[in-house]
Amino acid sequence: MFPTFFLSGFECSTFVWKDQGRRDLTRETRHAEHAEEDYAHLRSLGIGVARQGIPWPFVDRGGAYDFSTLDPFIAAMNRNGVLPIWDLCHYGYPDDLDPFDPAFAERFAAYAGAAARYVTARVGGPHFFTPINEITFFAFMGGEWGWTAPFRTSEADRHALRLSLCGADIAAVRAIRAVDPGARMVHIDPLILVVPPRDRPDLADEAHDETFVDAFYAWDVIGGLRHPELGGGPDILDIVGVNCYSFGQMEYREHGPHASLPPDDDRIRPLGDLLTFAWERYRRPMIVGETSGLGAGRPAWLRDIIEESLAAVLRGIDLHGVCLFPAIDMPDWHTGEWLHNGICDLVEEDGDLRRVPFEPYVAELRRWQKRLNRVTELDDDPLSDPVDLADIVAAAKRLQMRSDKDWS
Repeated sequence: MFPTFFLSGFECSTFVWKDQGRRDLTRETRHAEHAEEDYAHLRSLGIGVARQGIPWPFVDRGGAYDFSTLDPFIAAMNRNGVLPIWDLCHYGYPDDLDPFDPAFAERFAAYAGAAARYVTARVGGPHFFTPINEITFFAFMGGEWGWTAPFRTSEADRHALRLSLCGADIAAVRAIRAVDPGARMVHIDPLILVVPPRDRPDLADEAHDETFVDAFYAWDVIGGLRHPELGGGPDILDIVGVNCYSFGQMEYREHGPHASLPPDDDRIRPLGDLLTFAWERYRRPMIVGETSGLGAGRPAWLRDIIEESLAAVLRGIDLHGVCLFPAIDMPDWHTGEWLHNGICDLVEEDGDLRRVPFEPYVAELRRWQKRLNRVTELDDDPLSDPVDLADIVAAAKRLQMRSDKDWS
């Protein structure tokens, strides 16, 4: 499906955040001003696919659209031969909408169709879209934890928000495919593990349900396994994108976000096991939709992710790529401090944000590109030679990776 096995992307949240009002992470990271540099760097790294946001709250004016802010990104993508996965709703929606209102799905579908018309006319195919990013996590943030709009704080509201987002997502897929019948969808949510506290074995059922029921509920609806009246199905689910972070393995908390497990916790499960569970549930093409380490741990984290991914490939999963996300650093949503989780760090300098590649991370990427027989720099026509997945399977067999719980 993709010209390269390694993908990347840019943080593009547009949520209304607690007491800070509307946020625009593309602006906060100066991605628009540095679009040419950012995409040229991906080209030099041999990364031919990038997740790129379309900021729904800023382009939709009551059903009238202005997509001109996308033009610098489109120009940079086209010049550098990088294929976008268009992210249509990254936690943000227009101020005049209520996601619990049935009109929400209609408005989102109309916007999705308009966005598809704009970008497919300007960027060569194949065309990929993520209609609503991380529906499950979005529902927690806005429906139960009160971090973002709509600022609800109950489990019932979380469930209602999740179902509303699923319905809007399915409607958007149909609107996009009315524009481009061959468009592919990448539905992205976190892949997690939740365990009960050691002194609360009575919470084992709750932890299990969150891991193996809640975490998959949105994919189930989009794939037609739940609420078939919404029109989901395997063709709507299409590609399953699983986000894999170390903090995705957690100890259950009855109120608020769960607590991340430390790397040496004996309750950690190998990522290969979780990847295989997701594959067996849907039997759809998969990518690791986001993954990154933090600080100096980025190279070791990349090594662990690839080893676990190859171990899962040996078990038969249909894995089409690993997305090193983000390409450039991003701020912690809560504190504003730079996370140092990108391929490039951002350094404040003369009122701008200078891109500084984290060379140990790049070196680890290069090591895996060579081991997997992948390109290390894009040629003039990256789409002319898409990834041969037989190479990935052959590498998995040659390297004989085995899942383990030793995560960095």
